[in-house]
Amino acid sequence: MKSHGTQRIRHIVSGEVRETTQELLAEEPLSIRVQGNPYTVVMRTPGDEIAHVAGFCLGEGIVDAVEDFGTLAFCDEDVNVVTVTLTPQRSDIVPEILDRRGFISQTSCGICGKELIDDLRQATSMVDTSPVAFGVVSNALDELGSHQPLREITRASHAAALADASGTILSVAEDAGRHNALDKAVGKLFLEKKLGQARFLVLSSRISYEMVQKAARAGIAIIAAVSRPTALAVELAEGLGITLCSLARGEGLFVYTHPHRIQIQSPE
Repeated sequence: MKSHGTQRIRHIVSGEVRETTQELLAEEPLSIRVQGNPYTVVMRTPGDEIAHVAGFCLGEGIVDAVEDFGTLAFCDEDVNVVTVTLTPQRSDIVPEILDRRGFISQTSCGICGKELIDDLRQATSMVDTSPVAFGVVSNALDELGSHQPLREITRASHAAALADASGTILSVAEDAGRHNALDKAVGKLFLEKKLGQARFLVLSSRISYEMVQKAARAGIAIIAAVSRPTALAVELAEGLGITLCSLARGEGLFVYTHPHRIQIQSPE
């Protein structure tokens, strides 16, 4: 399946009508089945489905490690359906997780910030919480656009990228949905068992509380975004010990929580 397609459109400008075409971002349903049962259907941009589901399962608490997967594969070569089975050891505890519908699926259930923080504290641990240089984070935000070929074509995709302490991009993904982009980027490193190398996360979108949850489950201690966080995202990040910052165009970074992780280099 293609990640974008050509659409004929009418362009009206200055009273003139022109017939032309545009490239539009694709969006298709992806069904995720766990232990033989439907778990959820997400609307996503086709591509990186296996990594997407791996990152999603980590974020939901269905798995904690790659070894928790028994199988992770397409259903009869249908790229719109991914099936997950768990090892016997993991399947012993997964019924409780599936009954709760995981962490992220609580979006519409009248959640409480304190309950989220308490749950995630028990289920997460930051991989590396040492500081990262201000310039490294700022440059990664500035350069994110150069890692977004779909955005260049369609002007419609979100992106998520994971970087090491030097700012080197380890994993990047684009999607119509910001949550999907993050799941894909995390899933790629998770399946390669390299998630521990990631020091911070860069987003082209705002920081919602769900993005903080997903980052926490991935062990990421710093989130930097182009847009500002929501109030609940700040509350959650404060409670979980995660640093949140956003781009202040032409004016550096706004840091909302745990600013000690953004290292300021003294002028010489």
